[in-house]
Amino acid sequence: MKSFCCLVTSVVLAVAASGAAAQSPPPPLTLRQAIDQALGKNPAAAVAKADQDAADAAAKQARTAYLPLLGFTEDISRGNDPVYVFGSRLRQQQFTQANFALNALNRPQPIGDFVTRFKGSWMAFDSFQTQRQIHRADLFRKSAASASDAANQQIVMGVVSAYQSVLYAERALEVAQHEQQTAQALLNDVSQHVKAGLAVDSDRMAAEVNVAARKQELIAAQGNLDLAWADLRLAMGVQDLPQTALAPIQARNFPDSTLDQELAEAAKNRPDLKAMGEATQAQKMAVAAARSAFGPQISAYGNWEQDRPTFTGAGGNNWVAGVQLNMDILPIGKRDQLASERAGEMKANAQLEQARQQLRLDVSRAHIQRQTAELQVATAQAAMSQAAENLRILHNRYTAGLATITDLLRAEDANRASQSNYWRAVYGNATAYAQLLFAEGLLTPGAAEDLQ
Repeated sequence: MKSFCCLVTSVVLAVAASGAAAQSPPPPLTLRQAIDQALGKNPAAAVAKADQDAADAAAKQARTAYLPLLGFTEDISRGNDPVYVFGSRLRQQQFTQANFALNALNRPQPIGDFVTRFKGSWMAFDSFQTQRQIHRADLFRKSAASASDAANQQIVMGVVSAYQSVLYAERALEVAQHEQQTAQALLNDVSQHVKAGLAVDSDRMAAEVNVAARKQELIAAQGNLDLAWADLRLAMGVQDLPQTALAPIQARNFPDSTLDQELAEAAKNRPDLKAMGEATQAQKMAVAAARSAFGPQISAYGNWEQDRPTFTGAGGNNWVAGVQLNMDILPIGKRDQLASERAGEMKANAQLEQARQQLRLDVSRAHIQRQTAELQVATAQAAMSQAAENLRILHNRYTAGLATITDLLRAEDANRASQSNYWRAVYGNATAYAQLLFAEGLLTPGAAEDLQ
């Protein structure tokens, strides 16, 4: 009996433990986990990867121009055309003296011809056009890889922004809930004062209006949180992500750097600028390849075939090999192609210069925003402490009958606004630092971990 009771107790404890484990909340979603999911599931990452794969395939395809072309043909024909009959018998090595009879030459009997043919060609020299096209394809491959890096950093920036928007929305909801509870408690206190003759009905009405306003703010805060989660799901590329807890981001000071240092980092690391520079170099190679098209081309070719009167019968075989020189003496179309490639080069150079100017603006804006955000955190923290102390003093004064309900409500508003401003400054500071890293081309998943 004692063993049975121990067994039952063990089973009950195991079931209880499993039930508690099933009901325990999942661990908080960290920023790095959100970024990793986004890089794996966001459609923009898949698009960038597909572009990179296409550029890799194009680079490999360009190298095939070095290889010879080899073809195989199996041809079966039958007819009584005099030229066809004469040539077929000659290639089959089946000619006899009787075939020279005039009647046999003019009106031959139908014959069949089974031809097995191998033919090949190889471009030995094309004025370096192939080499330049290969170099162009390699540059486009590098450009696609840099563009993929830029797309990934854009995804990381989107996740960071959406993640911190959710955190701020959660803080704003907490503040709204607290303020609604405080407003209700204040209404209860005012109602007690009215009953005791220490306050008038207008004070209670003002407190009731305050409760209604706080309820509206609470509803709006809940809606903002739902919208923030929708943005985070979109940034991560996960539509079924539940509203789980997020790992909080604490207020902190980020490393300082000068604008010149940041501009130098951006010029060296920005993947989108690298992609545009490599694409510009590729366009220059396209111009060089278009010039090469005017030069001579030397190719080798060869052909071997076997002709038989039947598929399995005996016949003759022959081969031809040679070298060919080609020169376009009226290259009107090639001139137009060269003009088109030169126009593309001018456009690429202009776009690259435009990107450099935009980079300087992006870094300068991010530098100023980060400095401003860092100052706002310190200011908002001091304002929050002052507002909390002022609210405590006024609440005591109102309880002692030394302040009006209007004074107390104003203090409540100031305290609520100071808390909201503080958390907005905290998350704005982290977002501004992330934006600076993005402008410098340094916002990798590892760098984003420093934000949390």
